[in-house]
Amino acid sequence: MTMQKEISVVLYGYRLTSRSWTPGFKAEALGEFIHTLHEDLKPLGITVTCINEPENILEVKGYADLLNIVRLRSPQDHIGNLCLGHIIGQSANCDLFEDIRRGVSRVAFAPEMIEPEGSHKVVCHNCGCGC
Repeated sequence: MTMQKEISVVLYGYRLTSRSWTPGFKAEALGEFIHTLHEDLKPLGITVTCINEPENILEVKGYADLLNIVRLRSPQDHIGNLCLGHIIGQSANCDLFEDIRRGVSRVAFAPEMIEPEGSHKVVCHNCGCGC
């Protein structure tokens, strides 16, 4: 029997602070997307779950801030609560679904490529997470 790797996609609450920018996705579609991602990775021994934490509210002015409200957790890889921007760096296309898939894939298949939490190395990708 193979061990399942568990990856949680955690969605924080957010407050839009820019009148000129909107996220461009529906929350229902995001949940469905994460379920599809789970189904795609399940045969490989990877469980992907979606957790909503609306009590953690962050201000969102643009896409880089949006990456900050999506957190990935993987206890087996010692990834406690890293924001998506920390895991993927800069977004190529500003497509949240694509970026979540990219982040989950990195945690699933190459967690050693992710800068550890609490590292003293400066790795700022300008997402606003404070790393």
